[in-house]
Amino acid sequence: MSSTESPELAKPPGPCCFEGVKHSGNPVGREDAIGGIPTYIVEPVEGFKSGGKIILFFADIYGPLYINSKLIQDYFASQGYLVLGIDYFQGDAVYLHDSEQGFDREGWKTKNLENAKKIVPGWVEEVRKTYGKDAKYSAVGYCFGAPFTLNYAATEWLSAEPLLLSLAETDHTFPTESRRRAVDILSEKKTTYHVQIFSGVAHGFAVRGDPEVENSRWVKEECARSIIAWFDRFSK
Repeated sequence: MSSTESPELAKPPGPCCFEGVKHSGNPVGREDAIGGIPTYIVEPVEGFKSGGKIILFFADIYGPLYINSKLIQDYFASQGYLVLGIDYFQGDAVYLHDSEQGFDREGWKTKNLENAKKIVPGWVEEVRKTYGKDAKYSAVGYCFGAPFTLNYAATEWLSAEPLLLSLAETDHTFPTESRRRAVDILSEKKTTYHVQIFSGVAHGFAVRGDPEVENSRWVKEECARSIIAWFDRFSK
């Protein structure tokens, strides 16, 4: 299980959550519905077989259908995973409001957070019915999606339950004091975890970092690689 922050210690989405660079590429997945909820689905090259590996992708406020998120999901699939990205915004991702004057960000966050809390459990259950409870499930969450990932870490059916935290050196939603407290909590619980902190980047680096900046590009790619390495380790 991989996340970029802790729901106990992280602050609500702030201005940094709305910043970043749009990437370019050619997504290979498809948009479909699971349990009536829009979902980005991308299969591994060899196809998905019963008992195979699945990643539940809980996106940031830009949603799983944003080009940056699609490309990350495509990469995960290229490493042998079926990837399922729930669109808990149901067509109301924040970037669709970029041109709106006076857009109410706070109202948007409140409405969509409450809606996501309602629909995620049913979607997850439908996923398990569709793809089988014998599949090896892992979950990754970015910003808005991190709490959902961590909630499912407490379940017995998630294969990669040990926690990987990928953090930015500068993050106003998960500052240094929160980061240190998170490590203390994990250490006190004697759980299996790994924390990696990337220098020279800020909140949103894993999805919306600038690919034209060498460090930002490397950090974004290394974050994705380390997530797969973590899942591979615990999804055997």
